This record gives sequence, C-alpha cells and structure tokens, in this order.
Amino acid sequence: MGIWDKLFGELVDVIEWTDDTQHTLAYRFPRYGNEIKNGAMLTVREGQMAVLVNEGEVADVFEPGLYELNTANVPILSSLQGWKHGFESPFKAEVYFFNTRVFTDMKWGLRNPLILRDREFGVIRVRAFGSYAFRVKDPRTMLSEIVGTDGHFVLEEIIGQLKNLVVTGFAKVVSESGVPVLDLAASYDDLGAFLTDQIQPMFTAFGLSLETMLVENVSVPEAVEKALDERASSIAVGDLNRFTRYQQAQSMRDAANNQGAAGGGLAMGMGFGMAQSFGQAMTKGDDTDPLAPPPVPEQAKEIKHYFVIIDGERAGPLNLMAVADLIGQQKITPETLIWSAGMGDWAAADTVPEVAHQLHHQPPPMPV
Repeated sequence: MGIWDKLFGELVDVIEWTDDTQHTLAYRFPRYGNEIKNGAMLTVREGQMAVLVNEGEVADVFEPGLYELNTANVPILSSLQGWKHGFESPFKAEVYFFNTRVFTDMKWGLRNPLILRDREFGVIRVRAFGSYAFRVKDPRTMLSEIVGTDGHFVLEEIIGQLKNLVVTGFAKVVSESGVPVLDLAASYDDLGAFLTDQIQPMFTAFGLSLETMLVENVSVPEAVEKALDERASSIAVGDLNRFTRYQQAQSMRDAANNQGAAGGGLAMGMGFGMAQSFGQAMTKGDDTDPLAPPPVPEQAKEIKHYFVIIDGERAGPLNLMAVADLIGQQKITPETLIWSAGMGDWAAADTVPEVAHQLHHQPPPMPV
C-alpha cells in the first residue's frame, strides 16, 4: 500500500462490517498494517460477534453493541505512537467479525447404504437424508480451530466437513441404538431431536452449535418395502373372523334379493346356515391375532348340505331345515333328485334317510 492508503487509515476511526454475501462466517477488518487508532469506535451489529486479536493472541470478544477502543479497555494500539517509527507502529492488532446468524437448509445424506442388524428383518441396508441448521457459538474456539489467519472465511470452506460430521454421527447413533427400522421411520421429529443432542458435541469442538437436525426420509431396499406393504395389508384386513362375517352378511343380503324359482326356500336355507356360522364366529370373540392363521374347524360340528334338482335346475347348498321348508312348499317330492357329500350319485329324495324322514313327517294341510 502507498502513502495515501496509510493516511486514509489514520482518518478512519470506525470499525464495522456489513455482510451482503449471506455465506461469510468470519471476516477480518482491513486496516493498514493492522493498526487501530486509540479511541476508535467498534460497532458490532445484531447477528455478529467481534474478536480482537493482539500480537497473535485473542484479547477480547465483543457481543452486539458500540465500543470505544482506548487504553482503558484494550492495549495501547494507537498508530499515533508510531510516528517515530515512520508510520510503522510496533503495536499491531486485528479485528475479526463472526456471523452468528443461523445457517439453515444444510443438506446431508448417506452416500452408501448403512448396514444395520434389525431384530425383525435381520441384516438390512438403510439409506437416509435430511437437512440441518447451525450457527457460530464460540468465536474464540472457531478462530483458533478453523479460521486461523484466513481473512475471509466462507461457508463453502467448512460445509463438507460439517456434512461428514452429521453423516458420521447419524451412522454411529443409529448403529449403536439398536432401534428397529420400523421405529426409525415412525417418528422423524423425535429421531431428529435425539440425533441433534447426540451430534452436538462434534460441533461444539469447532465453536459451532447444531441448532436442529431434520430427518426427511429413511428408506430400505425394495424387497423390504414389499414385505412391509404385505404386513400393512394384512393388518388393514383386520380380524379375519370379522372380515368373514362381513362377507356372510353381504351374501345374506344378496340371497334375500334372489327371485329365482327356489328363491324363497334357498334364501331361507342359506340364511339359517349363515346365521349359524355367524353365531359360532361371534362366540369365539374378536381377540384373535390378525396375523395368526384361523383355528382348525371342528369337523364334528359341520353342517351337512344338500343339492337338489328343481324344475331342471340345481339348487344348493341347502341345510336340512331349508330342505324341509322346500318339502313343505311341495317343491321337493319323494322323486326329486338329491345329492350330498359322501353319496356316489344323485338319488331320489325318499332314499336318503334324513330327507325321507322329513317327507313322511310333514304336518297336514291347514284347515279351511
């Protein structure tokens, strides 16, 4: 610098910094020969902190406010004492401004899948990504650990290291916690808050504060996603007994609307059969495990069903009460062909013992 720069430096007595780059973390105020006049005014704005370095050592840290730099609060640094040295004062000082606002929307993500041992799925690969926010908390530590003599320290110089801290912290915490994958994806908010507390010490070592860490997504391989979808589908069906009863109720409604030749008897027969099944299901309760297979049916209590040929069409299955009802309507006669499980072929109704019993024990016609 020339003589005019030196003289201009003698006239400047206000030390301040305004940042319009939005990515500067630390900035060293430029002064000719690092000389600061005695009585200079230091302005520290909100969202800033200033560090005064004297002869290579941190002399003081200033929070937001207006300060007068004089012999009462800082070492003699005035260049007025340097006239006899030809404007080269032996007392040198530097002022570093630090941006303490919160830097938001810093992205992080796992470059490679994280291999975990899960209690439900065994060894599994997990991917995750999200964002975080941080700020400068301790300028003294940051100056000594990261900034050094850099006169213009910007976000791009540290963002890669911070991302590595977050990714490493996430992998370490999740691997050691033993939390199942399903629980990891259950509450991203709680997971982010927990990770923030666990990773905070890594940022503190650099004079920074991890304000928030957000987990936006935890994903698993496609095969595991398919298994999760199948489990969700089975749970959505709910209690299998309840689902079966719903289907039976729908069938009863459809049977009631049947207008076929044997509609009345068939509807009543099917209704009686379904009602009995419905009652049995009700007595078993709703406390079954929706993922467990249904119980083994009790063969001894099975209802025997019959098929009959009425007006050239097959009707059934019908229980014995429905058969008796059709006999009362004279739609089943001794010659009507009937078949049931265990019979070799169709046979006349009066040759089947239980049906023949119903044929010969019908009440007489109602008196006129």
